Amino acid sequence: MTIAGLPQVNPAARVAATTSTAGTTSADGAGFADKVSSAIKDLNTADQRSSDLATAAATGDLDSLTSYVVAATEAQLATQITVAVRNKAVDAFNQIMGMPI
Repeated sequence: MTIAGLPQVNPAARVAATTSTAGTTSADGAGFADKVSSAIKDLNTADQRSSDLATAAATGDLDSLTSYVVAATEAQLATQITVAVRNKAVDAFNQIMGMPI
């Protein structure tokens, strides 16, 4: 059926456009797995920095206690965000697995 005033689109071109934009790489070239890996590395780095500053504070080698408090808060927030994203991903997976075929 043809509707006057609307351009005609080739179905093959529509499929090609959909598959080219539905890939796993983003505009900057990093894929989803790379983003997740990078986020987990950043979380590990923040946790390690917080742990190092806690050790320095316990031994008396830390000049400013506020640097430890800031690092510990950053690590705590990063962990909470990571857990929240993981929980949402698990919930989405469970919903998808529960769908009837």
